[in-house]
Amino acid sequence: MERGQARDAAETPGQGEDERLLARIAAGEQAALVRLIDRHGRGLRLFAMRYLGSADDAEDAVQDVFVTVWKRAGRFDPARGRATTWLYRITTNRCIDMRRWRSLRVFVGLDEVAETLPATGVDADIRLSARQELAAVRQGLARLPERQRMALLLRAVADLDVPAIAEVMGSSTGSVEQLLVRARRTLRERTTDVSADNKQEEGTLR
Repeated sequence: MERGQARDAAETPGQGEDERLLARIAAGEQAALVRLIDRHGRGLRLFAMRYLGSADDAEDAVQDVFVTVWKRAGRFDPARGRATTWLYRITTNRCIDMRRWRSLRVFVGLDEVAETLPATGVDADIRLSARQELAAVRQGLARLPERQRMALLLRAVADLDVPAIAEVMGSSTGSVEQLLVRARRTLRERTTDVSADNKQEEGTLR
């Protein structure tokens, strides 16, 4: 037992608790993940909430962060930086992704699901419907013709104006405007269809 402890100490010189926890998580130890969440969950949620402006979004973001940590702990390299920095980098990237999806929904003309749901006591059926709508947006985006998808992402996510998009795509401003109109209409129609189907199913169940 003492030899094993000495060997572990020799193999991890200078490592802090976070680094040791990540090594244990990489080995599949769930208790280490729980401990890491106890140490950093609150701070990451506060950071995400201030960035996203929503406690619900922040909670979702941090849950995704720790799922990522569980899957990718083996990729952490203590020689390249501290564990805390790695955690906040993952959180920042997740928040950016969530803001991009929010911008996309607003630009397309869809209500932001997270802003329309109450913070507590949300009915499970309503949450399911919200997830289905968001899934429809993602699927619809993936199925758009390539140039429509590119134009939409450059406008809604990269926040480029029409002339800049035209320059990037080597096209005219008129062509870009038409691409955007068609892309927005297609995504709205597909998401509206999903909402209608959900309501119809709800009525049938009742």
